Amino acid sequence: MKDFVAELKWRGMIQDIMPETDQHLMEEMRAAYMGIDPTADSLHIGHLVGVMMLKHFQECGHKPYALIGGATGMIGDPSGKSAERNLLDEETLRHNQNSIKEQLSRFLEFDSDAPNAAKLVNNYDWMKEFSFLDFIRDVGKHITVNYMMAKDSVKKRLSSESSDGMSFTEFTYQLVQGYDFLHLYRESKCTLQMGGSDQWGNITTGTELIRRIGSGKAYALTCPLITKADGTKFGKTEGGNIWLDAERTSPYQFYQYWLNTSDEDAEKYIKIFTFLQKEEIEALITEHKEAPHQRALQNKLADEITTMAHSAEELGKAKKASAILFGNSTTEDLAELDERTLLQVFEGVPQTEITKVQLEETANVTDLLSDVTNSIVFSSKGEARRMIKGGGVSINKQKVGNADDEVNFDLLQGKYLLAQKGKKNYYLISVV
Repeated sequence: MKDFVAELKWRGMIQDIMPETDQHLMEEMRAAYMGIDPTADSLHIGHLVGVMMLKHFQECGHKPYALIGGATGMIGDPSGKSAERNLLDEETLRHNQNSIKEQLSRFLEFDSDAPNAAKLVNNYDWMKEFSFLDFIRDVGKHITVNYMMAKDSVKKRLSSESSDGMSFTEFTYQLVQGYDFLHLYRESKCTLQMGGSDQWGNITTGTELIRRIGSGKAYALTCPLITKADGTKFGKTEGGNIWLDAERTSPYQFYQYWLNTSDEDAEKYIKIFTFLQKEEIEALITEHKEAPHQRALQNKLADEITTMAHSAEELGKAKKASAILFGNSTTEDLAELDERTLLQVFEGVPQTEITKVQLEETANVTDLLSDVTNSIVFSSKGEARRMIKGGGVSINKQKVGNADDEVNFDLLQGKYLLAQKGKKNYYLISVV
Protein backbone atom coordinates (compact mmCIF):
# COMPACT_ATOMS: atom_id res chain seq x y z
CA MET A 1 0.00 0.00 0.00
CA LYS A 2 1.58 3.27 -1.15
CA ASP A 3 1.41 6.25 1.24
CA PHE A 4 -1.21 8.48 -0.37
CA VAL A 5 -0.93 11.34 2.14
CA ALA A 6 2.88 11.44 1.89
CA GLU A 7 2.57 11.50 -1.92
CA LEU A 8 0.24 14.50 -1.83
CA LYS A 9 2.31 16.31 0.79
CA TRP A 10 5.54 16.50 -1.21
CA ARG A 11 3.54 17.61 -4.23
CA GLY A 12 2.01 20.51 -2.26
CA MET A 13 -1.53 19.15 -2.68
CA ILE A 14 -2.80 19.20 0.92
CA GLN A 15 -4.41 22.21 2.61
CA ASP A 16 -6.39 20.66 5.49
CA ILE A 17 -6.50 17.09 6.72
CA MET A 18 -8.22 15.40 9.64
CA PRO A 19 -5.97 13.76 12.24
CA GLU A 20 -5.18 10.05 11.70
CA THR A 21 -6.20 10.13 8.01
CA ASP A 22 -2.78 8.85 6.93
CA GLN A 23 -2.86 5.91 9.38
CA HIS A 24 -6.40 5.03 8.31
CA LEU A 25 -5.37 4.83 4.65
CA MET A 26 -2.31 2.69 5.35
CA GLU A 27 -4.30 -0.05 7.08
CA GLU A 28 -6.09 -1.49 4.01
CA MET A 29 -7.73 -0.51 0.71
CA ARG A 30 -10.13 2.37 1.38
CA ALA A 31 -12.78 4.16 -0.66
CA ALA A 32 -12.86 7.94 -1.07
CA TYR A 33 -14.92 10.31 -3.13
CA MET A 34 -14.80 13.77 -4.55
CA GLY A 35 -17.73 15.78 -5.86
CA ILE A 36 -17.72 17.33 -9.33
CA ASP A 37 -19.98 20.19 -10.32
CA PRO A 38 -22.02 19.17 -13.40
CA THR A 39 -23.00 22.69 -14.51
CA ALA A 40 -21.15 22.25 -17.84
CA ASP A 41 -20.62 19.30 -20.17
CA SER A 42 -16.85 19.60 -19.83
CA LEU A 43 -14.32 19.79 -17.06
CA HIS A 44 -11.90 22.72 -17.08
CA ILE A 45 -8.38 22.76 -15.68
CA GLY A 46 -9.67 24.11 -12.38
CA HIS A 47 -11.09 20.59 -11.86
CA LEU A 48 -7.77 18.92 -12.60
CA VAL A 49 -6.33 19.13 -9.07
CA GLY A 50 -9.24 17.05 -7.80
CA VAL A 51 -8.95 14.61 -10.70
CA MET A 52 -5.24 14.20 -10.02
CA MET A 53 -6.00 13.51 -6.34
CA LEU A 54 -8.43 10.75 -7.33
CA LYS A 55 -5.84 9.31 -9.71
CA HIS A 56 -3.12 9.33 -7.02
CA PHE A 57 -5.63 7.65 -4.68
CA GLN A 58 -6.18 4.88 -7.23
CA GLU A 59 -2.43 4.56 -7.92
CA CYS A 60 -1.87 4.08 -4.19
CA GLY A 61 -4.16 1.03 -4.23
CA HIS A 62 -7.43 2.64 -3.08
CA LYS A 63 -10.85 2.88 -4.72
CA PRO A 64 -11.87 6.35 -6.00
CA TYR A 65 -15.45 7.50 -6.45
CA ALA A 66 -16.20 10.48 -8.67
CA LEU A 67 -19.53 11.92 -7.55
CA ILE A 68 -21.47 13.95 -10.09
CA GLY A 69 -23.52 16.46 -8.13
CA GLY A 70 -26.80 16.01 -9.98
CA ALA A 71 -28.91 16.84 -6.93
CA THR A 72 -26.56 19.47 -5.53
CA GLY A 73 -26.24 20.91 -9.03
CA MET A 74 -29.96 21.57 -8.88
CA ILE A 75 -29.39 23.63 -5.73
CA GLY A 76 -26.14 25.53 -6.21
CA ASP A 77 -23.22 25.49 -3.78
CA PRO A 78 -22.80 28.84 -1.97
CA SER A 79 -19.10 28.17 -1.25
CA GLY A 80 -17.01 30.91 -2.83
CA LYS A 81 -20.02 32.36 -4.65
CA SER A 82 -21.54 35.81 -4.32
CA ALA A 83 -24.78 34.98 -6.12
CA GLU A 84 -27.10 32.02 -6.49
CA ARG A 85 -26.45 29.89 -9.56
CA ASN A 86 -28.85 28.92 -12.30
CA LEU A 87 -30.44 25.56 -11.61
CA LEU A 88 -30.29 22.75 -14.18
CA ASP A 89 -32.92 20.28 -15.39
CA GLU A 90 -32.39 16.51 -15.26
CA GLU A 91 -31.85 16.06 -19.01
CA THR A 92 -29.04 18.63 -19.03
CA LEU A 93 -27.46 17.10 -15.93
CA ARG A 94 -27.46 13.59 -17.47
CA HIS A 95 -25.86 14.91 -20.67
CA ASN A 96 -23.20 16.71 -18.63
CA GLN A 97 -22.57 13.58 -16.54
CA ASN A 98 -21.91 11.42 -19.62
CA SER A 99 -19.53 13.98 -21.08
CA ILE A 100 -17.65 14.36 -17.81
CA LYS A 101 -17.26 10.58 -17.40
CA GLU A 102 -15.68 10.34 -20.85
CA GLN A 103 -13.12 12.96 -19.82
CA LEU A 104 -12.47 11.36 -16.43
CA SER A 105 -11.78 8.02 -18.11
CA ARG A 106 -8.63 9.53 -19.63
CA PHE A 107 -7.25 9.75 -16.09
CA LEU A 108 -9.06 7.12 -14.01
CA GLU A 109 -9.44 3.40 -14.69
CA PHE A 110 -13.19 2.65 -14.59
CA ASP A 111 -13.46 -0.59 -16.56
CA SER A 112 -10.85 -2.90 -15.05
CA ASP A 113 -11.63 -5.95 -12.93
CA ALA A 114 -9.38 -4.67 -10.16
CA PRO A 115 -11.02 -4.18 -6.76
CA ASN A 116 -9.96 -0.52 -6.82
CA ALA A 117 -11.52 0.30 -10.21
CA ALA A 118 -12.94 3.82 -10.20
CA LYS A 119 -16.69 4.33 -10.02
CA LEU A 120 -18.91 7.21 -11.13
CA VAL A 121 -22.01 7.98 -9.07
CA ASN A 122 -24.64 10.71 -9.21
CA ASN A 123 -26.25 11.95 -5.99
CA TYR A 124 -29.49 12.62 -7.87
CA ASP A 125 -30.00 8.86 -7.99
CA TRP A 126 -30.43 8.60 -4.20
CA MET A 127 -31.83 12.07 -3.54
CA LYS A 128 -34.64 12.15 -6.14
CA GLU A 129 -37.00 9.94 -4.10
CA PHE A 130 -36.22 11.65 -0.80
CA SER A 131 -39.27 13.65 0.34
CA PHE A 132 -38.77 16.97 2.07
CA LEU A 133 -40.41 15.68 5.24
CA ASP A 134 -38.23 12.56 5.31
CA PHE A 135 -35.10 14.63 4.81
CA ILE A 136 -35.74 17.14 7.58
CA ARG A 137 -36.80 14.33 9.93
CA ASP A 138 -34.01 11.83 9.18
CA VAL A 139 -31.15 14.20 8.43
CA GLY A 140 -31.92 17.80 9.32
CA LYS A 141 -32.69 17.17 12.99
CA HIS A 142 -29.16 15.88 13.60
CA ILE A 143 -27.37 19.14 12.66
CA THR A 144 -28.15 22.41 14.44
CA VAL A 145 -28.60 25.76 12.72
CA ASN A 146 -25.83 27.08 14.99
CA TYR A 147 -23.47 24.45 13.55
CA MET A 148 -24.43 25.33 9.98
CA MET A 149 -24.15 29.09 10.55
CA ALA A 150 -20.61 28.68 11.87
CA LYS A 151 -19.33 27.44 8.50
CA ASP A 152 -17.09 29.93 6.70
CA SER A 153 -18.93 29.51 3.39
CA VAL A 154 -22.17 30.62 5.07
CA LYS A 155 -20.64 33.42 7.14
CA LYS A 156 -18.78 34.92 4.20
CA ARG A 157 -21.88 34.88 2.02
CA LEU A 158 -24.08 36.49 4.65
CA SER A 159 -21.55 39.17 5.56
CA SER A 160 -20.62 40.09 1.98
CA GLU A 161 -21.71 43.57 0.93
CA SER A 162 -22.17 42.42 -2.66
CA SER A 163 -24.48 39.57 -1.64
CA ASP A 164 -28.26 39.67 -1.47
CA GLY A 165 -28.14 37.06 1.27
CA MET A 166 -28.62 33.34 0.94
CA SER A 167 -31.73 31.42 0.00
CA PHE A 168 -32.96 28.54 2.16
CA THR A 169 -32.19 26.28 -0.83
CA GLU A 170 -28.52 27.21 -0.73
CA PHE A 171 -28.40 27.10 3.05
CA THR A 172 -29.40 23.42 2.94
CA TYR A 173 -26.56 22.61 0.53
CA GLN A 174 -24.18 21.44 3.24
CA LEU A 175 -26.83 19.05 4.58
CA VAL A 176 -27.34 17.51 1.13
CA GLN A 177 -23.60 17.17 0.59
CA GLY A 178 -23.22 15.81 4.10
CA TYR A 179 -25.89 13.21 3.36
CA ASP A 180 -23.96 12.15 0.24
CA PHE A 181 -21.04 11.22 2.47
CA LEU A 182 -23.33 9.32 4.84
CA HIS A 183 -24.93 7.46 1.91
CA LEU A 184 -21.58 6.46 0.40
CA TYR A 185 -20.30 5.51 3.84
CA ARG A 186 -23.25 3.15 4.29
CA GLU A 187 -23.49 1.78 0.75
CA SER A 188 -19.84 1.72 -0.37
CA LYS A 189 -17.82 1.88 2.86
CA CYS A 190 -16.52 5.26 1.75
CA THR A 191 -14.56 6.76 4.65
CA LEU A 192 -12.83 9.75 3.08
CA GLN A 193 -14.09 12.79 1.21
CA MET A 194 -11.68 15.03 -0.70
CA GLY A 195 -12.21 18.43 -2.25
CA GLY A 196 -10.97 21.97 -2.65
CA SER A 197 -10.17 24.06 0.42
CA ASP A 198 -13.47 25.94 0.02
CA GLN A 199 -15.29 22.63 0.64
CA TRP A 200 -13.87 21.97 4.13
CA GLY A 201 -17.06 23.09 5.87
CA ASN A 202 -19.33 20.95 3.69
CA ILE A 203 -17.04 17.92 4.02
CA THR A 204 -16.82 18.11 7.80
CA THR A 205 -20.63 18.33 7.98
CA GLY A 206 -20.58 14.92 6.30
CA THR A 207 -18.15 13.48 8.84
CA GLU A 208 -20.38 14.85 11.59
CA LEU A 209 -23.49 13.17 10.11
CA ILE A 210 -21.60 9.88 9.90
CA ARG A 211 -20.65 10.23 13.56
CA ARG A 212 -24.14 11.23 14.75
CA ILE A 213 -26.35 9.06 12.51
CA GLY A 214 -24.06 6.25 11.39
CA SER A 215 -22.08 5.99 14.65
CA GLY A 216 -18.97 5.80 12.48
CA LYS A 217 -15.71 7.58 11.85
CA ALA A 218 -14.89 9.32 8.59
CA TYR A 219 -12.12 11.57 7.37
CA ALA A 220 -11.60 14.73 5.33
CA LEU A 221 -8.81 16.07 3.16
CA THR A 222 -8.67 19.23 1.02
CA CYS A 223 -6.23 20.63 -1.50
CA PRO A 224 -5.17 24.28 -1.62
CA LEU A 225 -6.61 26.84 -4.00
CA ILE A 226 -4.32 26.91 -7.04
CA THR A 227 -3.04 30.41 -7.77
CA LYS A 228 -0.69 32.03 -10.26
CA ALA A 229 2.41 33.91 -9.17
CA ASP A 230 1.32 37.09 -10.97
CA GLY A 231 -1.98 37.21 -9.09
CA THR A 232 -4.19 36.38 -12.10
CA LYS A 233 -6.66 33.51 -11.84
CA PHE A 234 -5.38 30.03 -12.61
CA GLY A 235 -7.08 28.37 -15.57
CA LYS A 236 -8.41 31.59 -17.09
CA THR A 237 -7.38 33.50 -20.20
CA GLU A 238 -8.89 36.48 -21.99
CA GLY A 239 -11.04 33.96 -23.83
CA GLY A 240 -12.34 32.38 -20.60
CA ASN A 241 -11.80 28.93 -19.06
CA ILE A 242 -9.27 26.41 -20.35
CA TRP A 243 -11.50 23.39 -20.98
CA LEU A 244 -10.68 19.72 -21.45
CA ASP A 245 -13.19 19.55 -24.31
CA ALA A 246 -11.24 19.97 -27.56
CA GLU A 247 -14.19 21.81 -29.11
CA ARG A 248 -14.13 24.45 -26.38
CA THR A 249 -10.34 24.69 -26.02
CA SER A 250 -8.27 23.14 -28.82
CA PRO A 251 -5.32 20.91 -27.91
CA TYR A 252 -3.06 23.62 -29.39
CA GLN A 253 -4.50 26.29 -27.07
CA PHE A 254 -4.38 23.84 -24.15
CA TYR A 255 -0.71 23.05 -24.85
CA GLN A 256 0.17 26.73 -25.22
CA TYR A 257 -1.43 27.58 -21.87
CA TRP A 258 0.94 25.26 -20.01
CA LEU A 259 3.91 26.16 -22.21
CA ASN A 260 3.50 29.83 -21.31
CA THR A 261 3.53 29.19 -17.56
CA SER A 262 5.97 31.33 -15.56
CA ASP A 263 9.10 29.70 -14.09
CA GLU A 264 7.75 30.01 -10.55
CA ASP A 265 4.39 28.48 -11.44
CA ALA A 266 5.93 25.72 -13.58
CA GLU A 267 7.99 24.52 -10.61
CA LYS A 268 4.77 24.23 -8.58
CA TYR A 269 2.50 22.90 -11.33
CA ILE A 270 4.79 20.09 -12.48
CA LYS A 271 4.36 18.48 -9.05
CA ILE A 272 0.58 18.87 -9.10
CA PHE A 273 -0.37 18.21 -12.72
CA THR A 274 1.96 15.34 -13.67
CA PHE A 275 2.70 11.89 -12.28
CA LEU A 276 6.46 12.29 -12.64
CA GLN A 277 8.37 10.95 -9.67
CA LYS A 278 10.12 13.18 -7.15
CA GLU A 279 13.66 12.43 -8.39
CA GLU A 280 12.78 13.25 -12.01
CA ILE A 281 11.05 16.50 -11.01
CA GLU A 282 13.99 17.57 -8.85
CA ALA A 283 16.35 16.87 -11.75
CA LEU A 284 14.16 18.93 -14.08
CA ILE A 285 14.10 21.83 -11.62
CA THR A 286 17.89 21.76 -11.41
CA GLU A 287 18.19 21.60 -15.20
CA HIS A 288 15.77 24.49 -15.57
CA LYS A 289 17.65 26.70 -13.12
CA GLU A 290 20.91 26.08 -14.96
CA ALA A 291 19.40 27.08 -18.33
CA PRO A 292 16.07 28.88 -17.79
CA HIS A 293 15.89 30.02 -21.42
CA GLN A 294 15.41 26.40 -22.53
CA ARG A 295 12.25 26.18 -20.40
CA ALA A 296 12.71 22.52 -19.49
CA LEU A 297 9.96 22.64 -16.84
CA GLN A 298 7.37 24.26 -19.09
CA ASN A 299 8.10 21.90 -21.98
CA LYS A 300 7.81 18.77 -19.83
CA LEU A 301 4.70 20.06 -18.04
CA ALA A 302 2.95 20.90 -21.32
CA ASP A 303 3.92 17.54 -22.84
CA GLU A 304 2.68 15.47 -19.89
CA ILE A 305 -0.65 17.20 -19.24
CA THR A 306 -1.58 17.55 -22.94
CA THR A 307 -0.93 13.85 -23.50
CA MET A 308 -3.13 12.93 -20.52
CA ALA A 309 -5.97 15.30 -21.34
CA HIS A 310 -5.99 14.69 -25.10
CA SER A 311 -3.50 12.11 -26.47
CA ALA A 312 0.07 11.71 -27.67
CA GLU A 313 -1.20 12.25 -31.21
CA GLU A 314 -2.85 15.56 -30.30
CA LEU A 315 0.31 16.62 -28.45
CA GLY A 316 2.28 15.96 -31.63
CA LYS A 317 -0.10 18.14 -33.63
CA ALA A 318 0.07 20.92 -31.04
CA LYS A 319 3.88 20.85 -31.10
CA LYS A 320 3.91 20.95 -34.89
CA ALA A 321 1.56 23.94 -34.81
CA SER A 322 3.81 25.68 -32.30
CA ALA A 323 6.89 24.96 -34.41
CA ILE A 324 5.26 26.65 -37.41
CA LEU A 325 5.16 29.92 -35.57
CA PHE A 326 8.25 29.65 -33.39
CA GLY A 327 10.62 27.23 -35.09
CA ASN A 328 11.62 25.46 -38.28
CA SER A 329 8.78 23.76 -40.08
CA THR A 330 7.78 22.71 -43.56
CA THR A 331 5.06 23.44 -46.08
CA GLU A 332 3.70 19.96 -45.32
CA ASP A 333 3.47 20.77 -41.59
CA LEU A 334 1.51 23.89 -42.38
CA ALA A 335 -0.84 22.07 -44.77
CA GLU A 336 -1.72 19.53 -42.04
CA LEU A 337 -3.26 22.19 -39.77
CA ASP A 338 -7.04 22.32 -39.70
CA GLU A 339 -8.59 25.75 -40.24
CA ARG A 340 -9.39 26.31 -36.57
CA THR A 341 -5.83 25.61 -35.42
CA LEU A 342 -4.39 27.64 -38.29
CA LEU A 343 -6.39 30.68 -37.21
CA GLN A 344 -5.46 30.14 -33.57
CA VAL A 345 -1.74 29.85 -34.37
CA PHE A 346 -1.81 33.09 -36.34
CA GLU A 347 -4.28 34.96 -34.18
CA GLY A 348 -3.17 38.57 -33.94
CA VAL A 349 -1.00 38.63 -37.08
CA PRO A 350 -1.95 41.19 -39.79
CA GLN A 351 -4.68 39.80 -42.03
CA THR A 352 -6.33 40.87 -45.24
CA GLU A 353 -8.85 39.54 -47.76
CA ILE A 354 -8.60 39.29 -51.54
CA THR A 355 -10.95 37.70 -54.06
CA LYS A 356 -10.23 34.61 -56.14
CA VAL A 357 -10.42 36.78 -59.24
CA GLN A 358 -7.75 39.13 -57.85
CA LEU A 359 -5.53 36.14 -57.10
CA GLU A 360 -5.97 34.67 -60.59
CA GLU A 361 -5.20 38.03 -62.26
CA THR A 362 -2.11 38.78 -60.15
CA ALA A 363 0.97 38.88 -62.38
CA ASN A 364 3.60 37.79 -59.86
CA VAL A 365 4.50 37.38 -56.20
CA THR A 366 5.78 40.95 -55.93
CA ASP A 367 2.42 42.38 -56.97
CA LEU A 368 0.59 40.02 -54.57
CA LEU A 369 2.65 41.10 -51.56
CA SER A 370 2.37 44.81 -52.28
CA ASP A 371 -0.46 46.24 -54.40
CA VAL A 372 -2.99 43.37 -54.39
CA THR A 373 -2.93 42.92 -50.60
CA ASN A 374 -3.13 46.67 -49.94
CA SER A 375 0.54 46.89 -48.91
CA ILE A 376 -0.09 44.66 -45.86
CA VAL A 377 3.25 42.87 -46.37
CA PHE A 378 5.31 45.42 -48.29
CA SER A 379 4.65 49.12 -48.77
CA SER A 380 6.25 49.10 -52.23
CA LYS A 381 7.25 46.75 -55.03
CA GLY A 382 10.86 47.87 -54.67
CA GLU A 383 10.95 46.81 -51.02
CA ALA A 384 9.39 43.47 -51.92
CA ARG A 385 11.92 42.82 -54.70
CA ARG A 386 14.89 43.64 -52.50
CA MET A 387 13.78 41.31 -49.68
CA ILE A 388 12.87 38.48 -52.08
CA LYS A 389 16.30 38.79 -53.69
CA GLY A 390 17.87 38.50 -50.22
CA GLY A 391 15.98 35.26 -49.60
CA GLY A 392 13.84 36.68 -46.80
CA VAL A 393 10.32 35.97 -48.12
CA SER A 394 8.24 32.79 -47.98
CA ILE A 395 4.68 31.88 -48.85
CA ASN A 396 3.19 28.85 -47.11
CA LYS A 397 6.69 28.13 -45.72
CA GLN A 398 8.01 27.87 -49.30
CA LYS A 399 10.81 30.34 -50.01
CA VAL A 400 10.16 32.74 -52.89
CA GLY A 401 13.16 32.48 -55.22
CA ASN A 402 12.39 35.23 -57.71
CA ALA A 403 10.44 38.48 -57.54
CA ASP A 404 8.72 37.64 -60.84
CA ASP A 405 7.60 34.13 -59.84
CA GLU A 406 4.00 33.31 -60.66
CA VAL A 407 1.46 32.93 -57.87
CA ASN A 408 0.78 29.20 -58.00
CA PHE A 409 0.74 28.21 -54.32
CA ASP A 410 -1.82 25.75 -52.99
CA LEU A 411 -4.31 27.47 -50.70
CA LEU A 412 -4.26 26.28 -47.09
CA GLN A 413 -7.64 24.74 -46.26
CA GLY A 414 -8.66 25.93 -49.74
CA LYS A 415 -8.78 29.48 -48.48
CA TYR A 416 -5.54 30.93 -47.07
CA LEU A 417 -2.02 32.00 -48.01
CA LEU A 418 0.57 32.61 -45.31
CA ALA A 419 3.24 35.17 -46.17
CA GLN A 420 6.38 35.43 -44.09
CA LYS A 421 8.85 38.33 -44.10
CA GLY A 422 12.06 37.63 -42.25
CA LYS A 423 12.00 35.18 -39.36
CA LYS A 424 9.13 36.50 -37.26
CA ASN A 425 6.76 38.59 -39.39
CA TYR A 426 3.69 36.70 -40.61
CA TYR A 427 0.72 37.86 -42.69
CA LEU A 428 -2.43 35.84 -43.34
CA ILE A 429 -4.19 36.38 -46.67
CA SER A 430 -7.77 35.08 -46.97
CA VAL A 431 -8.99 34.29 -50.47
CA VAL A 432 -12.77 34.67 -50.64
